[in-house]
Amino acid sequence: MAYEDETKTAILARMLAASDPTLDQRQGSPTFDLLSPAAMELAQAYAELDNALRWGFVNADGTGAYGAYLDLRAGELGLTRKAAVKAVGSVTFTGPNGTVIPIGTQVSTGNVYFVTTAAGTTASGTVTVTAEALVGSAAGNVTIGAINLVAGPLVGIVSVTNAATFNGGADTESDADLTARYFERARKPATSGNANQYRQWALEIAGISDAKVFPLWNGLLTVKVALLDTDKRAPVSGKVAEVAAYIETVRPIGATVSIVAATEFAINVTGTFTLAAGYTLTQARAQILAGLTAYLKTLAFTDATVRYTQIANVVLNTAAVDDYSGLTVNGGAVNVVIAAGSVAIAGTVT
Repeated sequence: MAYEDETKTAILARMLAASDPTLDQRQGSPTFDLLSPAAMELAQAYAELDNALRWGFVNADGTGAYGAYLDLRAGELGLTRKAAVKAVGSVTFTGPNGTVIPIGTQVSTGNVYFVTTAAGTTASGTVTVTAEALVGSAAGNVTIGAINLVAGPLVGIVSVTNAATFNGGADTESDADLTARYFERARKPATSGNANQYRQWALEIAGISDAKVFPLWNGLLTVKVALLDTDKRAPVSGKVAEVAAYIETVRPIGATVSIVAATEFAINVTGTFTLAAGYTLTQARAQILAGLTAYLKTLAFTDATVRYTQIANVVLNTAAVDDYSGLTVNGGAVNVVIAAGSVAIAGTVT
């Protein structure tokens, strides 16, 4: 950088050269020993100046500003790091009729905790109430049946489960994601309610990872914005409403704006799989689903074509599968094209 040559040796040499030449300047002399600590401190100060340059700018390769330094840099463009978002869903309690489930009742998966956001009373042995994760995090996006523990005074009286997945949870915006938004704001001029500006408005809401804007989608002065959450799936309705409410406060007067969740399009895989030694069909199915999910996330709002060959690669790269035959994707052996505003998600593996 700019100050790499400002070492303790170089600084000390200049300080000695500026000293009275009649004084003893040999190592161990009073002059040398008194100037050496100052030279070391100045060298450290120059090193910190180098860091100010290194961390004060955002580089295209992802290096440079990070953490609090990135927050400061992004703040110059009016960007704020998005906070973590709590996952939301519903839980069902089973127990004696008339058992009151108060607001704030804690339940968990054993690792992730949730609290009820509405009260309920069991009737016919059950009651279903809304709940949210105790803290904001993507870890709150749990699968069906993952919540099975009750905390507090209801232990031993009722049991709990979740009949549907919890969704909408998101981690605090990462440096990589904030950097991407920084470059988008800097490189894609947004003004007067153009498509870039609608996209940037949507991305300012925590829990939204991508947005596709459709100008004039239903005639003059109409705009539609389709949204994806941090899992590259359709956001929960509350998050869509939050984006819509925010855009209403900043959009140009006269525009008719529709804010919608991306339409999910399931990709179903069927085939005959030869299992590797030591693996079960359940393990193979889970591994294929995980690989399929990871592949489809790379396509969300960037590539409309789900490629048959890529899904075949997912199957072959699965540790539990040695070989396959009769592989079909949504009933065929061809690519699947996803409509604009839709997102491909992993469906079933048969």
